Parts: sequence; C-alpha cells; structure tokens
Amino acid sequence: MNIHNWYHKYETDCDLKYPSQSTRRTYKSAVMKFLEYFKSEIKPKSIPNQKIKDWLLTFTTHNTRKQMQCSVNSFYKMTVKMPSKIANIPYPKKQKTLPRVIDTQCLIAAITKITNLKHKAILMLAYSCALRVSEVINLKIEHIDSTRMIIHIHNGKGNKDRIVKLSKLVLETLRAYFRQYKPSDYLFNGQNKTQYTAISCGKLVKKYIAQDTHFHQLRHSGATAMLEAGTDISIIQKLLGHANIKTTMIYTHVSNNLIQQVKTPM
Repeated sequence: MNIHNWYHKYETDCDLKYPSQSTRRTYKSAVMKFLEYFKSEIKPKSIPNQKIKDWLLTFTTHNTRKQMQCSVNSFYKMTVKMPSKIANIPYPKKQKTLPRVIDTQCLIAAITKITNLKHKAILMLAYSCALRVSEVINLKIEHIDSTRMIIHIHNGKGNKDRIVKLSKLVLETLRAYFRQYKPSDYLFNGQNKTQYTAISCGKLVKKYIAQDTHFHQLRHSGATAMLEAGTDISIIQKLLGHANIKTTMIYTHVSNNLIQQVKTPM
C-alpha cells in the first residue's frame, strides 16, 4: 500500500471537510499512524476489521482510542469511500466523572493577586466567561464589543458561534492590558507569534492557581459560579455553547451551594 498517496488524498478531503485547524491536525496525525501501521497491506479495503480492532486496543486511554477511531472512520468514509468499514466497531464508553471545580473565593483571590497584566487578563477572561482555551487564544480584538458589553465567540467547538457576557471588571482589565501590550489582530499575542498558545495558557493556571489544576477547570468553575449566583440553567447552556442541556446539568451535581440547600432526612 502506498501510504503517502492515501495520506495526501485524505489530507485534501480533511481540509475540505473540517473547518477547525485543530481537528484537521489531529485527524491527519492519527490517519498517518494508521497507514504506517498497516503499510504492509495491499490497500485499506483489504484490512480485516479484527485487525483494526486489535490496533485500536493498543491505545489504552479512552480519549486517545476514540480519537483514533473517529479519525480512521473519517478516512474510510471520505477517502476510501467505504463508510461501513469500521462503522460496526463500537466506540469506547467513557467513565462518567464529575468535573473538578475550584472554590470561587480562592480563585478570585489568586487571580486578583496577579501583577502580570497579560496573565491576569487571560485567566480572568477564561473564568468570568467560562471559555475553552481554544476560544481564549482565538479571540481577536474585533470580537470585543464594549458598547454592548458582550464578546463574540467565533468557530467554537463544533464550529458554532455564540455570545458571552463581558463584565465591567474584565473590560477594565482588558483595557489596561491593551494599553500596556498593544496587541495586534489576536487579543493575546505570543512572545514570538501572533497568537498565544494553549500550552502557555496551561502553564499559567499551574503557576498562579495550583500545580494540580488545568485550564479547563476555569470553565467548569465559571459555569458553576454562574449557577450558584442564580443564573438560569438554560442561559448557562447558551453561554457555554452546549447543544444539549444535559451536558450543562452536570454543574448542578458539583455546586456546593446547591448541595448545602438540600434538607436531609436526619
């Protein structure tokens, strides 16, 4: 099997199909690993399903295995024109765990103490608006609407646009940051790039919050804080960009304030 020919065909299909650069990069990398593993086969159609299953089982974590399966499935569907090839292979079931949230007062205190304006603005914005790291680094200056006090999130997860609320405190912090750093195009520029990176964002939460935290916990914590402040769950769903309200409802299980309101029988 000429893996380079198949890869280049998939590369074109992938670029046409998926608008997200991150998705394209992930899928292409996975398909290349798949093609390299089965390079001794005559062509993709000849690879037995059992061999594909055995290959998928070499990836021990749920997320990695599902990522590989989604990528290979798209390869067979778009490029090989054999959509049923691995369609009957079940996706691994993810263990249901509750999101970890950071105590509101502790988080606000930690962010308030930050003296570096760029770092402070990034963490404050992510927490206040419950944003994903990709949404923070992809924000452009033009997406901030200070007149209407909103932020436009373009091409979020699932290639969906939405609007989130901009608080007065966050706006003041962003203005102070803008005066000092004078960013261009993207709201947060990297040291040598026009865009700040997700890796750098991850380092910020470990530096200023705690070593065992990750950036996405700011989103979980922001959503939980909104819920505890009395924001309707359907509004939080829209702010977070969830397609299904069941996804948003998970925050009712981690809200300490809501749990404390429960009247136990004894």
